[in-house]
Amino acid sequence: MMLRVLQIMWQHASHYPWTLIGLFTAVVLLILSQVLTPIFYKRLIDAAIVATSPTAEVVHGLLVILSSIAAIKGLAWISRRLRGVCMVRFESRVMADLAMTAFDRLMRHSHSFFTDNFAGTLVRRVNKFVGSFEAIADQIGFNLFPSLLIIAGSLYVLSQRDMLLGVTLSIGIGCFIVFNVIAGLWKQKYEVIRNDRDSEATGVIADAIGNASTIKLFSGHAFEVALFGKINNLLRKARVVAWSLHELVGAVQGLIMFSTEIGMLAVAIILWQKGILTVGDFVLIQLYLNAIYNRIDDFERVIRKLFESFADAGEMVEIMDTPLEITDAPNAEALAVSRGAISFNHVTFAFHKTRTVLTDFSLPIAAREKVALVGSSGAGKTTITRLLLRFHDIAGGAITIDGHDISKVTLESLWNAVALVPQEPVLFHRTLRENILYGRRDATDAEVIEAARRAHCHEFISSLPNGYETYVGECGVKLSGGERQRVAIARAILKNAPILVLDEATSSLDSESESLIQDALHELMREKTVIAIAHRLSTIREMDRIIVIDSGAIVAEGTHDVLLSQQGIYRKLWEIQAGNFIL
Repeated sequence: MMLRVLQIMWQHASHYPWTLIGLFTAVVLLILSQVLTPIFYKRLIDAAIVATSPTAEVVHGLLVILSSIAAIKGLAWISRRLRGVCMVRFESRVMADLAMTAFDRLMRHSHSFFTDNFAGTLVRRVNKFVGSFEAIADQIGFNLFPSLLIIAGSLYVLSQRDMLLGVTLSIGIGCFIVFNVIAGLWKQKYEVIRNDRDSEATGVIADAIGNASTIKLFSGHAFEVALFGKINNLLRKARVVAWSLHELVGAVQGLIMFSTEIGMLAVAIILWQKGILTVGDFVLIQLYLNAIYNRIDDFERVIRKLFESFADAGEMVEIMDTPLEITDAPNAEALAVSRGAISFNHVTFAFHKTRTVLTDFSLPIAAREKVALVGSSGAGKTTITRLLLRFHDIAGGAITIDGHDISKVTLESLWNAVALVPQEPVLFHRTLRENILYGRRDATDAEVIEAARRAHCHEFISSLPNGYETYVGECGVKLSGGERQRVAIARAILKNAPILVLDEATSSLDSESESLIQDALHELMREKTVIAIAHRLSTIREMDRIIVIDSGAIVAEGTHDVLLSQQGIYRKLWEIQAGNFIL
């Protein structure tokens, strides 16, 4: 998964080669200045010790060395500024690109994908994926790559002084790096477990917040707290394991670094006794050891952060690499609806290929025919409309519009041909104007207002302080159920698609609101093919044909009067509703 994450991130990062070159140059110059600085400090110390008296010549020599140190420090300052500028531009651009890629891929997944996953978990995965690039780039650009350069530079300089110094340092650093790689790989699986527990906890919180009213109404507070407590305890245990391993690794790292430092100084003393090293070399060695120590002292945290970031990114990469369940067929053409005739031909469908809903189901609907689907809950009515919209793919048979198999046309053209008014419309947390305009985003303000008038929502919108610029809240929570439904109907009116699907389109309306929009719905349905699902049978009395569905099969069909005259399911449903006054 690490290689796959790196592959995706590099695909986006490579779009900015000049910024990368500038960043690389800045880092190299910065590390070069840090490697050169100890050399000139050594020369400064040696020159001062060798001099017997502070003559003008000696002072001049010391000032020359000091000027060199100042120039190197200036180079380091410029390099840091250049690195910062390049890193800001580079990370911000790549993160924006990654966010767009993740969002685009996520929204291409099927209806089933979103019903099977917590919305909060998906949002968190996108955010962590984008944020992980910043963490990975920072750790590589500010820590890992500079550390490797300064180690390489230090090894080269010390080896030039005496090969034994280079060998001793190489052994210590080699042990340190090998241990960290092994420890990092060992710890990664525990970081993945911690990430999974974290995602589960986030999903439970998001689910509870989204159902806050239900929790209160059903006295579910204690139950939800207990449920979250179980998940939170698993997360705590996962954190304890991951962080305890971090402490153990840190202890071993400290032992390796301590042993390396003592070994280096012991070798330096031996070489000094032999006259190979000077006092300035002790300063050189200590400065390099301090520089390396400061870099690799945090090396385990850098490695841990890298593995955490790869694990974070991997969660979203799994989704990005998950094959799309519903896609355009090869060489799919745009659907051109001329009449709007619909046909279900011997359709077989099962949810998740296990729970069969429709078997050899056939239903022809003539162009501009108004058809109602009636039946008890779970009979398969909504499934039929979802299959028409290709939210799911069928296992057998075919669904056609004007003779075109919907599995062989582009999804976008299919969805453009159908307007849906769902049972529980969910609005964007945007303005009322933007929500209605979503039906046809190139519509004029006058057309938006006209659609609102026809849906009888212009009146309540105009009474609001900000009118059409009023924000409706998350999922339209600031509006009543009837108001949300009328806004959804206005959106469908504006879309003006040749096929209309009404899924309990008036179920959220009170009697007054329902009577207001019945005429608007009749006008909307003119010259369109309509499939309406309704539990309130009074809303479908005037339909051309009523189809009675039971257990995924058609058990009766006809007009309202014909079905009412029969001793069947429709009459039973009608009598039940009449007796309970929900007509």
